[in-house]
Amino acid sequence: MTSSVDTTDNAAADFSRLPLNPAILANLALLGYTRMTPIQAASLPVALLGKDLIAQAKTGSGKTAAFALALLANLNARRFAVQAMVLCPTRELADQVTTEIRRLARAEENIKVVTLCGGVALRGQTASLEHGAHIVVGTPGRIMDHLARGHLNLEALNTLVLDEADRMLDMGFFDDIATVARQCPPERQTLLFSATYPEGIAKLSQQFMKAPQTISVQAQHEKSKIRQRWYEVKESERLHAVSLVLNHYRPVSTLAFCNTKVQCRDLVAVLRAQGFSALALYGELEQRERDQVLVQFANRSCSVLVATDVAARGLDITQLEMVINVDVTPDPEVHIHRIGRTGRADEEGWAISLASMNEMGSVGKIEQLQKAESDWHKLTELTPASKEPLTPPMRTLQIVGGRKEKIRAGDVLGALTGEAGFTREQVGKINVNEFSTYVAVDSRIANEALHKLSTGRVKGKSVKVRLLDEEA
Repeated sequence: MTSSVDTTDNAAADFSRLPLNPAILANLALLGYTRMTPIQAASLPVALLGKDLIAQAKTGSGKTAAFALALLANLNARRFAVQAMVLCPTRELADQVTTEIRRLARAEENIKVVTLCGGVALRGQTASLEHGAHIVVGTPGRIMDHLARGHLNLEALNTLVLDEADRMLDMGFFDDIATVARQCPPERQTLLFSATYPEGIAKLSQQFMKAPQTISVQAQHEKSKIRQRWYEVKESERLHAVSLVLNHYRPVSTLAFCNTKVQCRDLVAVLRAQGFSALALYGELEQRERDQVLVQFANRSCSVLVATDVAARGLDITQLEMVINVDVTPDPEVHIHRIGRTGRADEEGWAISLASMNEMGSVGKIEQLQKAESDWHKLTELTPASKEPLTPPMRTLQIVGGRKEKIRAGDVLGALTGEAGFTREQVGKINVNEFSTYVAVDSRIANEALHKLSTGRVKGKSVKVRLLDEEA
């Protein structure tokens, strides 16, 4: 899914961009929560809208805070009734979750969190429930026990969280989860977090969730498919180093990640000045601009897409030969997510990272997460593989008119391969939007194709056509 939270720009990655009350935000600052983790940035905007969510994320990714902040936002502290429940596979995890929720909730009025797990006497748990609880965290079996005995009333419940759902399914808890879910009010929000996506997750979502939105933060990747190399750079040579990398490896499509939108703009300016076809993708682009950038990159009309992490979230570009980390991300999970854009399916890919001395601390965190040392190379090894400029194989034609005019991809293909006389192989991807149609054509025939479409007809009608250049 695509999120509107920018995790690369400190202002946009700040929790203050979320609709949380000031007391919670002040407490987050005291706790040292400065930037959202990828799972928080992707899931919180959705969860805070009250939507059901399936989030794929590993332990340690910040997922507890992601669902805790969502359920706290829904809570009425003055109402002494159970309004949120978190199901966990083990007592240990339930204790960790309870501790984290209490830390995040301490700025609020007196919010009471009760843990209900086996291995502890029922009497004490029953007494805690009788005194009133806002949030219950527990294992399915013990929660079922309290429900059967009438100790636990879920009439006021508005948020149900299934934490580490895959582990609960592995432990045979499907029926227990189903029994508990059926006793929750139907008009509730359900948030499901899981490191993997076994069949049972789909079964759970079909039975107990309402049109859940699915997000995933990429975990580790097969080393054999993604070849990683690191180059040490001085700050003054970082942007020029990108062009050295491109001329040496000569990838057809490259996604270059920068930590800020200012760096994005600067890099695109440098690359264009050196004759590369480059486009920028960052927050604040209008939807029309974003669409045009993505169309050109996906259809191979643009060699380099320079992006911030959030702007690239949700992109699934096939045949991406290279990812370049222009700046090292301080979050190692984000690094894993970045490089996972290449080397997908049966393809192989390069992940090239540029790092200055003051970024070595972040490099160390990445090495710890990957359980591997970085493969360092010198910039002097980068030599141009060809004297020819690196140009994209395709160019994009924009036709004024789209779905509103009932234009279909087949109509455009027919116009180009029929009267215009081009071959099917000279035509690439065709994207039909509401008001515009974009068609990639072999760059060698682009001007001729523009002329023939402009003077010919699409679906029996004359159309306005232009070449969508990089400045659009």
